[in-house]
Amino acid sequence: MRKRMPPGQPDILRPRVGRGTLLSATLATGAVVTLAACGTGVRGVAGTAPAPNVAWTPPSRPVAPSQTTPPPELPPDLANRIAQLTLTDVIDIALRNNTATSAAWADARSAAASYGAAKGQYFPTVTADATAQAIKRIASGGVQSAKQQSFGPSLNVSWLLLDFGGRSGSIGEAREALLAADWTHNATLQTVVLGVQQAYFLYMGTKALLNAQRTTLTEAQQNLEAAEQRHRVGLATIADVLLAKTALSQAQLALESTQGDLQTTRGALALSMGLPANVPYDIAVSPDTTVPPGIVESVDTLIARATRERPDLAAQRALAEQARARVSVARSQALPSLSVGGTANQTYFVHNPPTPTPPAGNGYTATLTLSIPIFSGWSQIYDVKAASAAADAAASRAQGFEQQVIYQVFNAYYALRTSTQQVRTSRDLLASATESEQVALGRYKAGAGSLLDLLTAQAALAGARAQAIQARFSWNTALAQLAHDVGILGLDGTSPLKMQADTTGSGR
Repeated sequence: MRKRMPPGQPDILRPRVGRGTLLSATLATGAVVTLAACGTGVRGVAGTAPAPNVAWTPPSRPVAPSQTTPPPELPPDLANRIAQLTLTDVIDIALRNNTATSAAWADARSAAASYGAAKGQYFPTVTADATAQAIKRIASGGVQSAKQQSFGPSLNVSWLLLDFGGRSGSIGEAREALLAADWTHNATLQTVVLGVQQAYFLYMGTKALLNAQRTTLTEAQQNLEAAEQRHRVGLATIADVLLAKTALSQAQLALESTQGDLQTTRGALALSMGLPANVPYDIAVSPDTTVPPGIVESVDTLIARATRERPDLAAQRALAEQARARVSVARSQALPSLSVGGTANQTYFVHNPPTPTPPAGNGYTATLTLSIPIFSGWSQIYDVKAASAAADAAASRAQGFEQQVIYQVFNAYYALRTSTQQVRTSRDLLASATESEQVALGRYKAGAGSLLDLLTAQAALAGARAQAIQARFSWNTALAQLAHDVGILGLDGTSPLKMQADTTGSGR
């Protein structure tokens, strides 16, 4: 009997009682339980979020024991003098620990292995097989039943003789990929060295600036003491004392700001070496009073040298050649190929019962195959067009990268010339500011000058010191940048550019 449903309930929700209904309900219930067990749509387990406005909760996983990666160890010879590292030491540590150089070297080794595998196409392929077979024949038609086992080795040889450039094209492609990886490795080394030098000179400059600001702070303290002494004897007003205190506070504030910058640049230098930022190390600031030399070579000479020796440009050209080699591979797919092959085997028989069949036998086959592609839906034609277009694109990218290299050398060249002149001008500025400060200090001590004149002269001297320091280390950075852009930056930080100390700073 059909059970009545309450009024208003849709008929589709009314259950049908019967064997088929019970089976469907059981299967549906099992499916729901299975989906719930699999975590589909259930919050807190693997699957999806239960609603579009609810965030998905990842499944709980057993907590793995924490494994702290030990920091890179310093070489013993450098660990003994960690507080007196030189630029060469810093570069050496960076090249050993930097992950970019390790990855580039691994890519080069992978490309070398791929090139070796590609050259194997010139040699025949030889395989050895061993087979064992058992046959049982039932008695029928007057023939007795018998069992027979056979086994024996076989040798298969195949050799591609001619394919109209496909094999040489794929080998050339692998070779150019290897060259590109090697050039990229060299470029990565130079980039790491440049980054280390930039961080090194920035840290050195900040440290030198901090020493200069300590000198400025000492002078400000002396001015305050002098102003207070003069005020006590009635030779100066309270305004002079307040001016001196203001100058002292400004000097202290600048010193504290530079101290924070020093820690930042120190951590950046440690990071460039592949070390933790809190590693204990230090670098002594050596006084440098020499006039930086000027560059002798012209910008056109350096640009020509960069187009020959820049490693990343060579890598781009190798990638263009690699794309061009793919054209030969694509063209060979539409051309005939000639190959030779052969098989030699030896078979041994075991009969039960014994028969007069020879107990063993050998055989061989030799084949000469000429394969001529006839039609494949024009796919080979389009493959050649695609490879040619890709080769043109790679060549265009290499040409565009060459234009960037030329601009980089041009820009770095004149940046170095500007830095050279700035170093000389800042030295002159520092000399005149020092003399002006000494005159103002003498006049103030003699009572002929005001404190404001002295503070103005000392502020100018502090600015001249900072500019001289910045100009000096900017010159070192510009020199490293030019050597990098030309592609001749040494792995020890040297910049093999022709320089001379008595240049006039004239044009090209």
